[in-house]
Amino acid sequence: MPLSDHRAALAPHGHLRVAINLGNPVLAQGDARSPRGPSVELATTLAQRLGVQARFTCHDAAASVVAAAAEDGWDLAFLAVDPARADRIAFSAPYVEIEGTYLVRADSAARAVADLDREDVRIAVGRGAAYDLFLSRELKHARIERADTSAAAIELFDQQRLDAAAGVRQPLQAWAGAHAGHRVLADRFTAIQQAVAAPASRPVQALQALFAEVETIKQGPLLAEAFSRAGQAVTLVR
Repeated sequence: MPLSDHRAALAPHGHLRVAINLGNPVLAQGDARSPRGPSVELATTLAQRLGVQARFTCHDAAASVVAAAAEDGWDLAFLAVDPARADRIAFSAPYVEIEGTYLVRADSAARAVADLDREDVRIAVGRGAAYDLFLSRELKHARIERADTSAAAIELFDQQRLDAAAGVRQPLQAWAGAHAGHRVLADRFTAIQQAVAAPASRPVQALQALFAEVETIKQGPLLAEAFSRAGQAVTLVR
């Protein structure tokens, strides 16, 4: 059964409402008027196979995308798989893996992620991001300081001289490269598995068809070419 047979269930408004998280520059670039990047290319392809147009709404953080799901704000999104989100969001199998790690100052004693889970250590995170959810479960001693977005977390780390900022490796490296006296740890505290997301309230057969289409796309060249065009070195999950 082609994906287009599930058009009414997956795109009930006659077009595919797609949430794009511009707070994750590995997956999406540009701005709210003209988003681009792998998320946009993948969404456009899925909309074409549904037989509808994609219409994009941009967010500055994953938490905003998750919140919009509770208000029926989108039909398709791109989020990290996390059990804390599974009550309202259905996920495909992951299609890309992104490293979560720490930004520190050059003179920090921390050489590995384990060095930062200590008393009196303060770590900046973007509220509701995948690594916030993960670290909230895993950190035993360090204190989490939350900012509204991932970019704001780096600003919080810098302005308040916190011990580290947690985030996706690529934007942390870009910031460190532009600000002398900082470095990114070589290891990671988690591998963030990114997936295609849809509201869990959609019919099971429609979700299965959507995620099967994602699996088909994963076997082709689209994702590798999209990440290459975006200048992002990532680990694709087949």
